[in-house]
Amino acid sequence: MRIEIRPSDLFYKYARKKASRNLPKFTGKPDATPFDRDDLYEVIPLLEAVMAELGTQDGTILEKLEEIMIFHMPKFIESREQVFDFLVGSIADRQG
Repeated sequence: MRIEIRPSDLFYKYARKKASRNLPKFTGKPDATPFDRDDLYEVIPLLEAVMAELGTQDGTILEKLEEIMIFHMPKFIESREQVFDFLVGSIADRQG
């Protein structure tokens, strides 16, 4: 399932770091590249992948993923792959 997220779909605002705009983005595992949780150009592709993995387009789930990423995800989780796994696991735990 292909999910497309626009900046206007996000609940929180993120910096648009133009230096990273054209760099390769998260396309799936494995990906040990460091994740910048404050960069819109990093956040959108990763959240699209998580939503696709969950098989949902529900805006409530997207907002919950953002909350988890911003407020609950430990700082030692640094790579894109670790962030992906943490978010998928966190939502799965909350949905039962």
